[in-house]
Amino acid sequence: MEKALTNLPTSIDETLALLTRGGYVADRSLATVIFLSLKMGRPLFLEGEAGVGKTEIAKVLSHTLGRKLIRLQCYEGLDVSSAVYEWDYARQMMAIRLAEAAGEQDRTRIEHDVFSERYLIKRPLLQALETFTEGPPVLLVDELDRTDEAFEAFLLEILSDFQVSVPELGTIRAEHPPIVIITSNRTREVHDALKRRCLYHWVDYPDNTRELEILRKKVPQAADTLSRAIVAFVQALRKLDLFKQPGIAETLDWASALTELDAVSLDPSTIADTLGVLLKYQDDIQKLQGSELQKTLEAAKAAVA
Repeated sequence: MEKALTNLPTSIDETLALLTRGGYVADRSLATVIFLSLKMGRPLFLEGEAGVGKTEIAKVLSHTLGRKLIRLQCYEGLDVSSAVYEWDYARQMMAIRLAEAAGEQDRTRIEHDVFSERYLIKRPLLQALETFTEGPPVLLVDELDRTDEAFEAFLLEILSDFQVSVPELGTIRAEHPPIVIITSNRTREVHDALKRRCLYHWVDYPDNTRELEILRKKVPQAADTLSRAIVAFVQALRKLDLFKQPGIAETLDWASALTELDAVSLDPSTIADTLGVLLKYQDDIQKLQGSELQKTLEAAKAAVA
């Protein structure tokens, strides 16, 4: 455990190297806030558009640090029983019936037995407080903005002391706090009280150079000329007034799709046939028809030249 607690990067440069080793192309500002989060033991709150690589950061940290990744995928209506714990009622009822059939009359003893830890179903937040031989896990609270304010307040309580109270068992607290990564696509504002508990970073779309580097790492089979054309076209797309601009995930998917089609360059016909890989809303696809598509392609070619 002690070794696992000391295998964290000791500088910003080491953090950059750690991310690079995990295949994540980060700029120095992101590496700095990750380093500080690990060094200070503070949760890291990442905001940004969908598909810019927020979730991937938690996965890379888990992989490169050799820690277990525990993911809580948030959604509307998420409650304590789904996020923290619940009792296995079916097994408890069976245990009660078996005890009664065996002639057990002591109700207190039966109650003590069925409300023991072996009947407790641990959900992600409770799992993250456990002790692991490889060190504290990486807890990913993904898309927090999808939940309501009541759950947000509950999460705030857990992040304050890294402990959970289970009435039948008492307080369960982490021996060593987990590494916490919280993401939000900013579909709603997250309360300031929770943000104050965290270090904050806005994960933006990458510039041309960084996106090309990401593409080369993730889709190495794509020809260099095609990769440059893809990145230039996506960068030009992001300047248009679209309902949902393509993220890095879409860039990589599009590159993979074009490679599967043996494309060596971009032309209006190929782009039109594969826009559904890059854009996910019909209004955006309609907007990029005819002259608008040609104009965007010409702008991309000019950027590459």
